[in-house]
Amino acid sequence: MHIGVAGLGAMGAAIAARLLEVGHQVTVWNRSAEKTKPLAAAGAKVAATPAELASAVEAAITILTDGAAIDAVYNGPSGLLSGNVKGKLFIEMSTVAPKVEIELAPKLRAKGAAFVECPVGGSTAPARQGKLLGLMGGEPADAERAKPILNQLCRRLEHCGPVGAGSAMKLAINLPLMVAWQAYGEAFAIARSVGWEPKRLLDLFVESNGANKALAMRADMIVKMLEGKDPGPTTFSIANGVKDLRTMIETGESKGADMLATKAALAGFEDATKHGFGGGDGSRMTVYWASRKKS
Repeated sequence: MHIGVAGLGAMGAAIAARLLEVGHQVTVWNRSAEKTKPLAAAGAKVAATPAELASAVEAAITILTDGAAIDAVYNGPSGLLSGNVKGKLFIEMSTVAPKVEIELAPKLRAKGAAFVECPVGGSTAPARQGKLLGLMGGEPADAERAKPILNQLCRRLEHCGPVGAGSAMKLAINLPLMVAWQAYGEAFAIARSVGWEPKRLLDLFVESNGANKALAMRADMIVKMLEGKDPGPTTFSIANGVKDLRTMIETGESKGADMLATKAALAGFEDATKHGFGGGDGSRMTVYWASRKKS
């Protein structure tokens, strides 16, 4: 199948590489062309504009920064919807507020295209291995059409309901993790006073009832950071955490919830970003907050 991928951040690039690996013809587009080069070297074609990508492919995947980026890529003068896309499938995988996807869906349907949202849980390594958690929202017929593609990207694929349901579930699933990184940082601020070496400390926390899968998976990374060593590449940045936490608060409050823990976590992530740690992995919150002095 000929599939397009628009938006080649870390996740978009990993998804495009996975699609190439499983045998699809892939065309890519990114606002900064430099990011297309590794995929072009791997066999992908490169489109000059989103419109060119849309005209070339049978299905297009977008995974973009925020609602403004989605609007520009879909609705701009050379956007995905500027040409004839009748009968084509669009899969929108960005982590955004449900209202962004709900407002986008009728614009695609008006052009005769099929549309599903499918934000995903997981980072770049699961994306390359086809082991993401897919949270799809869309009409049943559109969802069935998207499943063969998404099943090659996801270890588990859930059709959550109509458009908007997938985004709501993605925000809900990610929320405890974002709050947990802040909580672990505060916990380590207490625990490090005991004087244990980092590996012993992480081994204990991973075995505790308060551990989650993300802590276990990133334990070695956190140990390296606590030891002042290079932890390796960022998989999900603190700056992206700020964006998602703000979206979680906005979405929760729109449903009448008082998002107290989420607001506290946001304050912590914003503080880390303000002090130059925005590009670090989200798990760095455990290290930053453990060593930060009360202001």
